[in-house]
Amino acid sequence: MNKILKYVLIGVVVLGALWAAAFFVKTNSKSAITYETKNPFTANIEKKTVATGKVVPEDEVQIKPQVSGIIDKIYLKEGAKVKAGDLIAKIKVVPNEQSLNQAKGRVRNAEIALNNTKIEFDRNKILFDKGVVSSQDFNSQQLRYDQAKLELQNAQSDYQIIRVGSAGGSATANTNIRALVSGTILEIPVKEGDQVIQSNNFNDGTTIATIADLSIMIFEGKVDEGEVGKLQLGMPLKISLGAINDKEFDAKLRFIAPKGVEESGAVQFKIEGDVTVEEEFLIRAGYSANASLVLEKKDSVMVIPEALLQFDKTTDEPYVEVLIGDQKFERREVKIGISDGVNVEILEGLTKDDKVKIWNKTEPIKKGTEEDEEKN
Repeated sequence: MNKILKYVLIGVVVLGALWAAAFFVKTNSKSAITYETKNPFTANIEKKTVATGKVVPEDEVQIKPQVSGIIDKIYLKEGAKVKAGDLIAKIKVVPNEQSLNQAKGRVRNAEIALNNTKIEFDRNKILFDKGVVSSQDFNSQQLRYDQAKLELQNAQSDYQIIRVGSAGGSATANTNIRALVSGTILEIPVKEGDQVIQSNNFNDGTTIATIADLSIMIFEGKVDEGEVGKLQLGMPLKISLGAINDKEFDAKLRFIAPKGVEESGAVQFKIEGDVTVEEEFLIRAGYSANASLVLEKKDSVMVIPEALLQFDKTTDEPYVEVLIGDQKFERREVKIGISDGVNVEILEGLTKDDKVKIWNKTEPIKKGTEEDEEKN
């Protein structure tokens, strides 16, 4: 009995060792990780692009002086709302001594000429009344007299303009700087005491104020040449402003530049869009903005997350791996459509029942390998 019991115990030990060895081998033969899968699903997908830029008033009017001089008084401040005709500033004319002296001399000459012409006119009038001078000669003398009076008036007006900036009879003095349009004063780049230059054919003149209507704003931005061909005038835009969080403004594309500009090696095209400004929001000129444009849209199409796609290193063709058994996958070539950066449209190669491998895990580093690296 002791021998039989001994043999039985030996047999149990041997069978246990064999079972442990088989279990160890089977366990090590399995994959070190378990991949999850995801089925294709139906969704709406939009291909968008984002254009960076800013919002600016549609029209900005620069107010420039009609005479040169020094800013005597500024009546309004930046940000003030004005109506056409409102007084913004006043200029004090500092006349040029040479021009003033010439104008004064012209007035004196005109006075002398008028006095001489008046003497001749008075003498000819007496003779004409007596019938000594013909009507033709008297009319000629009267014409010279009238011209002399007009010349004196012109000389006096020129002298007055040079001295004070406007003629005495002017309805609106040139020294008064008034708003030409209604809107908001965006900028007053001058101060009291600054010298300003009038606008003429040879000089743009000094800008005294810039006025714009902040209720009519446009978006100015740029898009890449690879996307500009998909844009169409009138397409909707969504404008988001850096200064106003959690709010998008509607806009319509109104302009696409016919010529691109190269920036940092890429060709960019300017675009503009009319922005719908809501009354409860104050949009200041120059706010940085992003415009979202929908280039292509499809509803109820089969998609998968773009992260599930792989691309062949040789052909650069897309493929996925589909579950066919217990952690067994086969490669499946697919044809893709549009992508929104998160999901991608599947045109061919998959059905909704297929389980697509999720490439979100990596092989764990074995303990023995870590110890070998530490020894090295």
